[in-house]
Amino acid sequence: MLEQFKAYLQNKVALTDEQFALISDKLRIKTFERNEMILMKGEVSTHGYFVMSGLLRSYSIDSKGKTHIIQFAPEQWWLSDRNGMLFNEGSDFFIDAIEHTEAVVIPKDYINEAAKVVPCMHDLNHTILNNSIRFMQKRINMLLSATAEERYLNFIKLYPNLTLRVPQWMIASYLGITPESLSRVRKDLAHKHFKA
Repeated sequence: MLEQFKAYLQNKVALTDEQFALISDKLRIKTFERNEMILMKGEVSTHGYFVMSGLLRSYSIDSKGKTHIIQFAPEQWWLSDRNGMLFNEGSDFFIDAIEHTEAVVIPKDYINEAAKVVPCMHDLNHTILNNSIRFMQKRINMLLSATAEERYLNFIKLYPNLTLRVPQWMIASYLGITPESLSRVRKDLAHKHFKA
């Protein structure tokens, strides 16, 4: 059942089947139903998730009840709450399943334990962390300085198959704009003969 995750790792680092067998004993696959809550705000997360099929999201809800989507995690994306995983603190975010999802559950000590057997797992962890930081920096910059159209085009580039998988209000939430603004952006792009 972990073949897909093994293939992902082998595409990223030099990992033999025998090595994977040694480092996979603490991994498990969990199925989440559509709309199933995975992590509540305030809970301390002890696991991350590698999505094999389906779609997860992390988000916050402000004092007025408005949802702010921080990240989508489609197939072959990782999603975790760093507050719990690295600092043993309660989460600032919620995590739930937008679609029926199968994910590999990654214990918080997994990389360090796996690196004792396969040292290059540390390199993979650094790459994942650095990509996460880079992703968040770009996202902050887009929210601060980009137009709604630029944000939407960047969203399509980052998540090429999500425009048909998630409701428009979720995309608008991720972009930091209203659904009405997103509708205008899509209409303007359609007039420019752009298809999304």
